[in-house]
Amino acid sequence: MAAVLFPNVDAPDLHVMSFNIRRRFERITWPSDDRWGLRKQRLRVFLGANKPHVLGSQEALPDQARWVQDSLGTTYGRVGLGRGRDRGGEGTPIFYDRDRLELLDWRQTALSDTPAVDGSTGWGNTIPRIAVIARFRDIETTAPFVFVNSHFDAFSHRARRRSARWLSDLVAGEDLPLVFTADVNAPVRSAELSAMFAEGHLVDTWSYAPVRRTAEWGTFNNYRRPKLGARRIDAILSTPDVGVRGVGIDPRPTGTSWPSDHLPVQAVVRIPVPGAR
Repeated sequence: MAAVLFPNVDAPDLHVMSFNIRRRFERITWPSDDRWGLRKQRLRVFLGANKPHVLGSQEALPDQARWVQDSLGTTYGRVGLGRGRDRGGEGTPIFYDRDRLELLDWRQTALSDTPAVDGSTGWGNTIPRIAVIARFRDIETTAPFVFVNSHFDAFSHRARRRSARWLSDLVAGEDLPLVFTADVNAPVRSAELSAMFAEGHLVDTWSYAPVRRTAEWGTFNNYRRPKLGARRIDAILSTPDVGVRGVGIDPRPTGTSWPSDHLPVQAVVRIPVPGAR
């Protein structure tokens, strides 16, 4: 059984996770720690033990997304498809506990000047990048909120800056509390991503939390011992009206190694109930 940072999170609190699960590579010469056939069992153990109420994942191929959903359990639903022109291939699906959250609607958008065109690029990214946007209602508290999950470009500074501006514009147009998870591929508080925090529309839950369950580990450890002070490139952000109860970055391996080349980032949040005092 994997160790758990946030056991027994109950209403009105909500357990959120962002986790780049690392797309499957099957090259014979690939390092053993990175082979999906070995690490998928570690991922199953980790997710089965932690069971966040809502998980934003990155780099999930269709069979990996099914594996994640099965690992979380039969109560979990999934939204989000691939980033390709046929909505196949690697995606950023959102997984949610249907016993706790009711899905109201969802959509998927390309991070480009033609967001409705599947597989489109154009902000400096040659690889399509997407975001999945879902609206939920907390069954226990009745609180509605928006959940956004994405994966910013790994190679283009311009694409990341433009994606950060896109996020700020999206949040400015929403009238519900919002939580954002992503692999942003740059330090969360870096200058190139500063537009995410423009005009105070979003806050970094790590900086905002009154309780940090762990140290601030770098989140891309590449199956090596995690380092303090390394880049925290995996994010959980929220609108300021969302109460942040605690955060953590789990640095521990599951068994003999890690399930992914990224570490999972977790937060316990409280979505405000409309009209509550």
